[in-house]
Amino acid sequence: MSLGLLGNKIGMTQIFDESGNIIPVTILKVGPCVVTQVKTTLNDGYNAIQVGYGNVSTKSLTQPQLGHLQKSNIQPLKYLKEFRVSDPTNFNVGQVLDVESFVAGQLINVTGKSIGKGFSGLQKRYNFARGPMTHGSKNHRAPGSIGMGTSPGRVLPGKKMAGQLGNKTANIKKLKIVQVNNDENILVVKGAVPGKPGNLLSIVLST
Repeated sequence: MSLGLLGNKIGMTQIFDESGNIIPVTILKVGPCVVTQVKTTLNDGYNAIQVGYGNVSTKSLTQPQLGHLQKSNIQPLKYLKEFRVSDPTNFNVGQVLDVESFVAGQLINVTGKSIGKGFSGLQKRYNFARGPMTHGSKNHRAPGSIGMGTSPGRVLPGKKMAGQLGNKTANIKKLKIVQVNNDENILVVKGAVPGKPGNLLSIVLST
């Protein structure tokens, strides 16, 4: 249980360390996020804070969403997400959280939607071997047999078959923070994070 923030992926680049080694990095725009609700074990059964991110106009939200934020006198926010915390008394509704919560050298877990790649076959989706390409073979990228003929005489659930590839929630763990820019709310992390530039991300300190 640790503090998390919301942000967007800006893109990838590379930087050089003191020894001249190239480090592939991803640039993240993190926050500022606003604490929109504090949940405690006494009132809600668990300790958590809800943070909001991304200013929008009031017409972009539903009446229940607006009422939830207006109750605490908070501007309309596009994204809301809960993060479990061990001590919710350290947070107040309306408190602003930004990259000052992070320090270079820390490890973070980044969660986001992976790039959607559409309907894909077995070779691309699961790295299946293909059939022979010569000697009159008509089976090149076909799935082949998918089930047994007698007992139990059915296709078992979970069978790997062609289908949607990507566009799923992916969690990349233990990415190292290389640089923190407090003025621009920028995090520079070593390695890749899910999704395309502009993708919404959830950033949590790794425990």
